[in-house]
Amino acid sequence: MNKITNIKPVLKIQNLKKSFGNNHVLNGFNMNLFEAENLVLMGKSGSGKSVMIKCVVGLMQPDTGTIEIMGKDISKLNQKEFNNLRSEIGFLFQGSALYDSMTVRENLEFPLRKFPEYASKSEKLVSEALENVGLSSAIDLMPEELSGGMKRRIALARAIILRPKIIIYDEPTTGLDPITSKEIIQLMKGIQQQFKTSSLIITHDVDCARVISNRMILLIDGINYMEGTFNDLSASKDKKVQEFFK
Repeated sequence: MNKITNIKPVLKIQNLKKSFGNNHVLNGFNMNLFEAENLVLMGKSGSGKSVMIKCVVGLMQPDTGTIEIMGKDISKLNQKEFNNLRSEIGFLFQGSALYDSMTVRENLEFPLRKFPEYASKSEKLVSEALENVGLSSAIDLMPEELSGGMKRRIALARAIILRPKIIIYDEPTTGLDPITSKEIIQLMKGIQQQFKTSSLIITHDVDCARVISNRMILLIDGINYMEGTFNDLSASKDKKVQEFFK
Protein backbone atom coordinates (compact mmCIF):
# COMPACT_ATOMS: atom_id res chain seq x y z
CA MET A 1 0.00 0.00 0.00
CA ASN A 2 1.26 3.50 -0.83
CA LYS A 3 2.72 5.41 2.08
CA ILE A 4 0.40 8.39 1.86
CA THR A 5 -0.67 8.80 5.48
CA ASN A 6 1.35 12.01 5.90
CA ILE A 7 0.04 13.62 2.72
CA LYS A 8 -2.84 16.06 3.02
CA PRO A 9 -5.95 14.74 1.26
CA VAL A 10 -7.43 16.71 -1.65
CA LEU A 11 -10.87 15.35 -0.71
CA LYS A 12 -11.71 14.56 2.89
CA ILE A 13 -15.08 13.23 4.07
CA GLN A 14 -15.74 12.85 7.77
CA ASN A 15 -18.72 11.23 9.49
CA LEU A 16 -21.07 11.81 6.56
CA LYS A 17 -24.67 10.89 7.33
CA LYS A 18 -27.70 11.06 5.06
CA SER A 19 -31.12 9.54 5.58
CA PHE A 20 -34.37 9.58 3.65
CA GLY A 21 -37.06 8.92 6.21
CA ASN A 22 -36.21 5.59 7.82
CA ASN A 23 -33.72 4.74 5.07
CA HIS A 24 -30.30 5.48 6.55
CA VAL A 25 -28.13 5.55 3.42
CA LEU A 26 -24.91 6.96 4.84
CA ASN A 27 -24.18 6.15 8.49
CA GLY A 28 -20.98 8.02 9.22
CA PHE A 29 -18.99 7.49 6.03
CA ASN A 30 -15.31 8.51 6.08
CA MET A 31 -12.96 8.80 3.12
CA ASN A 32 -9.69 10.45 2.13
CA LEU A 33 -8.59 10.92 -1.47
CA PHE A 34 -4.92 11.79 -1.70
CA GLU A 35 -2.94 13.67 -4.30
CA ALA A 36 -2.15 11.75 -7.50
CA GLU A 37 -3.78 8.49 -6.41
CA ASN A 38 -6.44 6.34 -8.02
CA LEU A 39 -9.00 5.46 -5.35
CA VAL A 40 -11.69 2.94 -6.27
CA LEU A 41 -15.00 3.02 -4.41
CA MET A 42 -17.14 -0.10 -4.64
CA GLY A 43 -20.57 -0.72 -3.20
CA LYS A 44 -23.74 -2.52 -4.16
CA SER A 45 -26.58 -0.70 -5.92
CA GLY A 46 -28.33 1.53 -3.40
CA SER A 47 -25.37 1.51 -1.02
CA GLY A 48 -25.02 5.30 -1.07
CA LYS A 49 -22.30 5.92 -3.68
CA SER A 50 -24.41 8.35 -5.72
CA VAL A 51 -25.72 10.08 -2.60
CA MET A 52 -22.16 10.63 -1.40
CA ILE A 53 -21.10 12.10 -4.76
CA LYS A 54 -24.14 14.41 -4.81
CA CYS A 55 -23.12 15.68 -1.39
CA VAL A 56 -19.57 16.29 -2.60
CA VAL A 57 -20.70 18.38 -5.60
CA GLY A 58 -23.35 20.30 -3.69
CA LEU A 59 -26.43 18.74 -5.27
CA MET A 60 -27.51 17.35 -1.92
CA GLN A 61 -26.97 18.45 1.66
CA PRO A 62 -25.82 15.82 4.17
CA ASP A 63 -27.61 15.54 7.51
CA THR A 64 -24.31 15.73 9.37
CA GLY A 65 -20.61 15.47 8.58
CA THR A 66 -18.00 17.55 6.78
CA ILE A 67 -16.62 17.56 3.26
CA GLU A 68 -13.34 19.31 2.52
CA ILE A 69 -12.10 19.86 -1.02
CA MET A 70 -8.55 21.14 -1.40
CA GLY A 71 -8.58 21.88 2.33
CA LYS A 72 -11.79 23.95 2.21
CA ASP A 73 -14.95 23.01 4.09
CA ILE A 74 -17.59 23.32 1.37
CA SER A 75 -20.36 24.11 3.88
CA LYS A 76 -18.58 27.38 4.69
CA LEU A 77 -18.26 28.61 1.09
CA ASN A 78 -20.56 31.03 -0.66
CA GLN A 79 -21.91 30.11 -4.09
CA LYS A 80 -19.17 31.92 -6.03
CA GLU A 81 -16.42 30.33 -3.93
CA PHE A 82 -17.98 26.91 -4.33
CA ASN A 83 -18.34 27.31 -8.10
CA ASN A 84 -14.67 28.24 -8.37
CA LEU A 85 -13.75 25.19 -6.30
CA ARG A 86 -15.97 23.01 -8.51
CA SER A 87 -13.75 23.90 -11.47
CA GLU A 88 -11.07 21.79 -9.77
CA ILE A 89 -13.25 18.68 -10.19
CA GLY A 90 -13.83 16.90 -13.49
CA PHE A 91 -16.55 14.30 -14.02
CA LEU A 92 -16.91 11.31 -16.29
CA PHE A 93 -20.60 10.49 -16.04
CA GLN A 94 -22.02 7.01 -16.43
CA GLY A 95 -23.12 6.66 -20.05
CA SER A 96 -20.90 9.63 -21.06
CA ALA A 97 -23.82 12.14 -20.95
CA LEU A 98 -22.88 14.05 -24.08
CA TYR A 99 -25.34 16.62 -25.42
CA ASP A 100 -26.91 15.02 -28.49
CA SER A 101 -27.64 18.34 -30.20
CA MET A 102 -24.05 19.56 -29.93
CA THR A 103 -20.95 18.64 -31.91
CA VAL A 104 -17.93 17.24 -30.12
CA ARG A 105 -16.37 20.71 -30.21
CA GLU A 106 -19.47 22.26 -28.63
CA ASN A 107 -19.67 19.55 -25.97
CA LEU A 108 -16.11 20.33 -24.91
CA GLU A 109 -16.66 24.08 -25.01
CA PHE A 110 -19.70 23.81 -22.75
CA PRO A 111 -17.87 23.61 -19.37
CA LEU A 112 -15.72 26.59 -20.41
CA ARG A 113 -18.74 28.92 -20.65
CA LYS A 114 -18.91 29.44 -16.90
CA PHE A 115 -15.38 30.82 -16.84
CA PRO A 116 -14.83 33.94 -19.02
CA GLU A 117 -11.09 33.74 -18.47
CA TYR A 118 -10.98 30.66 -20.70
CA ALA A 119 -12.78 32.28 -23.66
CA SER A 120 -9.62 33.29 -25.50
CA LYS A 121 -8.07 29.86 -24.96
CA SER A 122 -11.11 27.79 -25.86
CA GLU A 123 -9.88 26.53 -29.23
CA LYS A 124 -6.50 25.54 -27.79
CA LEU A 125 -8.03 23.76 -24.79
CA VAL A 126 -10.48 21.80 -26.94
CA SER A 127 -7.70 20.76 -29.31
CA GLU A 128 -5.42 19.64 -26.47
CA ALA A 129 -8.18 17.73 -24.70
CA LEU A 130 -9.06 15.79 -27.85
CA GLU A 131 -5.39 15.09 -28.53
CA ASN A 132 -5.02 13.69 -25.00
CA VAL A 133 -7.73 11.10 -25.69
CA GLY A 134 -6.61 10.37 -29.26
CA LEU A 135 -9.66 11.76 -31.06
CA SER A 136 -8.57 15.02 -32.67
CA SER A 137 -10.28 14.01 -35.93
CA ALA A 138 -13.69 13.76 -34.24
CA ILE A 139 -13.95 17.46 -33.37
CA ASP A 140 -16.87 18.23 -35.72
CA LEU A 141 -18.78 14.96 -35.38
CA MET A 142 -22.14 14.63 -33.66
CA PRO A 143 -22.55 12.16 -30.74
CA GLU A 144 -24.73 9.91 -32.93
CA GLU A 145 -21.73 9.40 -35.21
CA LEU A 146 -19.56 8.08 -32.36
CA SER A 147 -19.15 4.54 -31.07
CA GLY A 148 -19.63 3.84 -27.36
CA GLY A 149 -15.89 3.88 -26.77
CA MET A 150 -15.48 7.15 -28.67
CA LYS A 151 -18.26 8.74 -26.63
CA ARG A 152 -16.49 7.72 -23.43
CA ARG A 153 -13.24 9.23 -24.71
CA ILE A 154 -14.97 12.50 -25.61
CA ALA A 155 -16.59 12.57 -22.16
CA LEU A 156 -13.15 12.10 -20.63
CA ALA A 157 -11.78 14.93 -22.78
CA ARG A 158 -14.57 17.15 -21.44
CA ALA A 159 -13.74 16.07 -17.88
CA ILE A 160 -10.08 17.09 -18.19
CA ILE A 161 -10.46 20.25 -20.29
CA LEU A 162 -10.11 22.55 -17.26
CA ARG A 163 -7.14 20.53 -15.98
CA PRO A 164 -8.91 19.64 -12.72
CA LYS A 165 -6.98 18.38 -9.71
CA ILE A 166 -9.68 15.77 -9.01
CA ILE A 167 -11.58 13.57 -11.46
CA ILE A 168 -14.63 11.54 -10.44
CA TYR A 169 -15.39 8.58 -12.68
CA ASP A 170 -18.88 7.10 -12.43
CA GLU A 171 -18.84 3.52 -13.76
CA PRO A 172 -16.33 4.34 -16.55
CA THR A 173 -16.47 0.90 -18.22
CA THR A 174 -20.20 0.17 -17.95
CA GLY A 175 -21.73 -0.81 -21.29
CA LEU A 176 -18.40 -1.22 -23.06
CA ASP A 177 -17.01 -4.40 -24.59
CA PRO A 178 -13.93 -5.93 -22.88
CA ILE A 179 -11.42 -4.55 -25.41
CA THR A 180 -12.82 -1.01 -25.25
CA SER A 181 -12.98 -1.24 -21.45
CA LYS A 182 -9.27 -2.03 -21.32
CA GLU A 183 -8.53 0.92 -23.63
CA ILE A 184 -10.50 3.30 -21.40
CA ILE A 185 -8.77 2.00 -18.27
CA GLN A 186 -5.35 2.53 -19.84
CA LEU A 187 -6.40 6.01 -20.95
CA MET A 188 -7.48 6.82 -17.39
CA LYS A 189 -4.10 5.64 -16.11
CA GLY A 190 -2.36 7.78 -18.70
CA ILE A 191 -4.35 10.88 -17.71
CA GLN A 192 -3.51 10.31 -14.04
CA GLN A 193 0.19 9.92 -14.80
CA GLN A 194 0.35 12.89 -17.18
CA PHE A 195 -1.57 15.41 -15.09
CA LYS A 196 -1.03 13.95 -11.60
CA THR A 197 -4.76 14.03 -11.01
CA SER A 198 -6.42 12.51 -7.99
CA SER A 199 -9.08 10.10 -9.23
CA LEU A 200 -12.13 8.72 -7.44
CA ILE A 201 -13.41 5.79 -9.48
CA ILE A 202 -16.85 4.37 -8.73
CA THR A 203 -17.13 0.97 -10.35
CA HIS A 204 -18.58 -2.52 -10.15
CA ASP A 205 -15.91 -3.75 -12.57
CA VAL A 206 -13.47 -5.92 -10.59
CA ASP A 207 -10.98 -6.02 -13.47
CA CYS A 208 -11.05 -2.21 -13.65
CA ALA A 209 -10.45 -2.00 -9.90
CA ARG A 210 -7.57 -4.47 -10.07
CA VAL A 211 -5.78 -2.64 -12.88
CA ILE A 212 -6.30 0.99 -11.92
CA SER A 213 -6.57 1.24 -8.14
CA ASN A 214 -3.82 2.33 -5.80
CA ARG A 215 -6.31 1.87 -2.99
CA MET A 216 -9.90 0.69 -2.61
CA ILE A 217 -12.81 1.41 -0.28
CA LEU A 218 -15.85 -0.80 0.14
CA LEU A 219 -19.02 1.09 1.03
CA ILE A 220 -21.17 -1.36 2.99
CA ASP A 221 -23.95 -0.57 5.47
CA GLY A 222 -23.42 3.14 4.89
CA ILE A 223 -19.85 3.20 6.17
CA ASN A 224 -16.29 2.74 4.97
CA TYR A 225 -16.46 -0.96 5.78
CA MET A 226 -12.95 -1.83 4.62
CA GLU A 227 -10.13 -0.20 2.70
CA GLY A 228 -6.76 -1.24 1.38
CA THR A 229 -5.11 -2.38 -1.82
CA PHE A 230 -6.89 -4.66 -4.26
CA ASN A 231 -4.81 -7.57 -3.00
CA ASP A 232 -5.64 -6.73 0.62
CA LEU A 233 -9.37 -6.74 0.00
CA SER A 234 -9.53 -9.66 -2.43
CA ALA A 235 -7.67 -11.83 0.10
CA SER A 236 -10.04 -10.95 2.94
CA LYS A 237 -12.00 -13.80 4.52
CA ASP A 238 -14.86 -11.44 5.45
CA LYS A 239 -18.02 -12.73 3.73
CA LYS A 240 -19.34 -9.23 2.98
CA VAL A 241 -16.04 -8.33 1.33
CA GLN A 242 -15.75 -11.57 -0.61
CA GLU A 243 -19.10 -10.91 -2.31
CA PHE A 244 -17.38 -8.24 -4.40
CA PHE A 245 -14.71 -10.59 -5.71
CA LYS A 246 -16.68 -13.69 -6.66
